Amino acid sequence: MLKNSFNNKKKERISDYFACNTFSEEVMREKLSKSTHNSLLSCIEGDKTLTLEIANEVAHAMKEWAIEKGATHYAHWFQPLTGATAEKHDYFLERAGKAHIERFSGKQLVRQEHDASSFPSGGLRVTFEARGYTSWDLTSPAFIIEDGSGCTLCIPSVFVSYNGESLDQKAPLMRSVDALESSVKKMLIDIFDEPEQKVFSFVGAEQEYFLIDKQYALKRPDVLLSGRTVFGAKPPKGQEMDDQYFGTIKERVLVYMRDVEQELYKLGIPCKTRHNEVAPHQYEFAPIFEEANIAQDHNQLMMEIMKKKANENGFYLLLHEKPFDRINGSGKHINWSMNTEKYNLLEPGDEPENNVRFLTFLLSVIRGVHKYSGILRASVATASNDHRLGGNEAPPAIISVYLGSFLTALLKDIKDSNLEKTKNKKNSKTRFKDIGRLNLSETLSNIADNTDRNRTSPFAFTGNKFEFRAVGSSQSLAIPVTVINTIVAESLDHIYAKMKKAIKNAGNKDMSVLMGVIKEVIEEVSPVIFEGDNYSKEGKTEAKKRGLLNLESTPEALSFYNDKNTEKLFEKYNVVSKDGLHARGEVEFENYCKSINIEAKCQLDIARTMIFPAALEYQKLLLNNHFELKRQFNDKKIYNEIEKETKVLSITINEFMKDIDRLEKELEKTNKEKDNIKKANLFRKKILPLMQKLRDNGDFIETKVPNKYWELPKYHEMLFIE
Repeated sequence: MLKNSFNNKKKERISDYFACNTFSEEVMREKLSKSTHNSLLSCIEGDKTLTLEIANEVAHAMKEWAIEKGATHYAHWFQPLTGATAEKHDYFLERAGKAHIERFSGKQLVRQEHDASSFPSGGLRVTFEARGYTSWDLTSPAFIIEDGSGCTLCIPSVFVSYNGESLDQKAPLMRSVDALESSVKKMLIDIFDEPEQKVFSFVGAEQEYFLIDKQYALKRPDVLLSGRTVFGAKPPKGQEMDDQYFGTIKERVLVYMRDVEQELYKLGIPCKTRHNEVAPHQYEFAPIFEEANIAQDHNQLMMEIMKKKANENGFYLLLHEKPFDRINGSGKHINWSMNTEKYNLLEPGDEPENNVRFLTFLLSVIRGVHKYSGILRASVATASNDHRLGGNEAPPAIISVYLGSFLTALLKDIKDSNLEKTKNKKNSKTRFKDIGRLNLSETLSNIADNTDRNRTSPFAFTGNKFEFRAVGSSQSLAIPVTVINTIVAESLDHIYAKMKKAIKNAGNKDMSVLMGVIKEVIEEVSPVIFEGDNYSKEGKTEAKKRGLLNLESTPEALSFYNDKNTEKLFEKYNVVSKDGLHARGEVEFENYCKSINIEAKCQLDIARTMIFPAALEYQKLLLNNHFELKRQFNDKKIYNEIEKETKVLSITINEFMKDIDRLEKELEKTNKEKDNIKKANLFRKKILPLMQKLRDNGDFIETKVPNKYWELPKYHEMLFIE
């Protein structure tokens, strides 16, 4: 019988238990004194500094609440440069004289010391300098994780070295949010005469994934160790029938999805959508938009819960960007916008001034993407994502912006317009002062009806937000969102300076003055706006003509961590230091090398211990049959086809063994290289082609060998489970 944890709760509303395992504002209001509650909210908003007195009361209340929930331990939950999460559990129990009591102090809540020696740092510290510190992130609610035997209180934290350098993904993200807020506020107050208000970077991540039956995963060393299949012949049926996308969700999968959702809702994660994706046994979860920092935490939690619940339901979760060759891979489309407390800055308004404001903020994003396309591409550069980018399911490595036909035409009209033209001139273009009076909120609604969504674009405007489609499914949101926030902050400041100068020169702040600046920015960013097919040969030719970067591989893209403009950008906004940026690049280069090295070793192991023995068994069968037919009949017509089959298989086996030998030798040679940048390029140029050749021969052998000799689960078994 299928397990269904929702059966017992089918009459309970989700809203009745939503966020029940988070130390939410509602819980704070109940557990804290009024003065401490108000003080803590002021600290969260950044208006007040956290004192030890406040921390002590919060820690006590948090401990009592967690114990009521069944928690026995607490942990600072942080996100090191591994891309995953980390935690060290400590018991609440402490000695008090001769007795033992549960205790949790403000100091323990706010900061913990850890051995950081085994976490990647990219050279920010030497191995023997082991100290690392986690510090409580007040802006993200503490939460309780339930397991089979109890509960643990988890406290979202940042992770820094002894000298204060960030060793995690979270701290730079938070700094980038601050940078964006500062730039937005300056623009709104000084240029658009708006009152000061809170500004947010909002994110919604569409999490794609594969599920396969656990019994098959346990028989595939490559899936268990690298997350993808390094061998696997194309099945008779793949995704060509288009019968999976948005199809009826299989009952067993639906039970899994409900289990995941129930855990997500307890943690306050607003999972909104679930559906089948394009490839067989590929699916998606998508949440409601949240503030960037919380969205990052929630996505990390989501991936952990998805993995845990997959195991409980007899599945194995695959978050790798390309687990199956010749089958669509998985992404994590980031939907990004910037909002104030009252409105979305990427939403056009009814008033002329609002439309000028909309164009200003729209262009700040486009300019950021154009000017800093290198580091934006680097933010999604991984060994696994290289398999996906440029395929039919993902945009290419060229970073361009898609706006849709209406907005593209509008920007062209502004760019081509002439300030001197008047409405009395026949056949004149739309005048600057008329542009501001366009009711964009009405006309933008036609985009969805008149312009198809360009799936080949990596960075697309979708009505009131941008969708970054190049992000990989296994990635942390933090890196790409940090980059987006920072490049937009810089572009806003660039446009702000131009507008201030134009206002000073004109002696007024008329819309025509601001539109003059907008025209200049449109001219600057025009090359990156592309409406065509990014997959086509013509699209790549046009991109090259426009001077757009085409960074097809991870080593090419990661070079932008050492780019002078990138260094200036992140240091200017205090997001990451120059040394910190270089360290992150070093970590990414190292991860690239390690990932491919693991895949290559898996491939060699499977080739030698599973495929080669199976091929020999079948070769032996063919040779015996050929020998018997030849002995019995001595008529070539009878054994001719078996002889051909035996010859083809034998030639392939021989070439397969040569491929193994070549890969082993080249891998040994590559791993002797000490410089990670040089090593990464050797993996790309030497190892990957040898792996592909070995795979081609291995996959051919799979199509020949009978199933009784073949140990590896095949694609049709893994992708079409019932």
